[in-house]
Amino acid sequence: MTELAHAWHPGARVARVRASHSYGLVLALIVLSFVFISVSPDGSWADSLLLLLQSITLVTALWTSGVARAGSTLSLGLVALSGLAALALLVFGGNVFAGIVGLLSGFVTVATIVTIALGVVDQGEANVRAVTGAVCVYVLIGLVFVFLYGVIAILGSGNFFAQGTDGTRSLRLYFSFVTLATLGYGDYTPAASLGRTLAIVEALTGQLYLVTVIAVLVSRMRGRSPK
Repeated sequence: MTELAHAWHPGARVARVRASHSYGLVLALIVLSFVFISVSPDGSWADSLLLLLQSITLVTALWTSGVARAGSTLSLGLVALSGLAALALLVFGGNVFAGIVGLLSGFVTVATIVTIALGVVDQGEANVRAVTGAVCVYVLIGLVFVFLYGVIAILGSGNFFAQGTDGTRSLRLYFSFVTLATLGYGDYTPAASLGRTLAIVEALTGQLYLVTVIAVLVSRMRGRSPK
């Protein structure tokens, strides 16, 4: 058979390595990123290390979903690109490179979301792997907005928060997930219209995701369980 016949497309489960791979390792890497953001101080080394960690998560998700093997050209190219960007930030520093690394981290995280979503669709049924993948996507959505808020804070002319500060990375993580879960504590609020708009989008995304994707998957799993 030709190489084209084995090319990836949604639903091509038997032609790929993914078949029974679990998203547990991907979830563990995502939790590691969450903890790292929570405890690491702001700085170029932390931004660089976080980008590399996000890239490893994407490569693992590509392998888990069967889109690409861990040693494929795509996977190695992603790690190499992230490594170069991280090195450039460490060598040259500055807000411009910090903003580029932040945007690249956000892009890698979005790519991870898309990759996992395709793998969940390929399951063809509601099972534990599909639910684990869906949980991964939910946490990643919160991380995407952490990176977006960070880029705005770095490249914006004023303070990101109305309380007179851009906040630390850890604080923006707190704000992102409080917004995603629509808790609405109100201790920190965006100062500019762009930040407010993103906060609204994040809140709506979080609510709609929970009541649609997660709820549907869990209900279908219950429907399939033996009575």
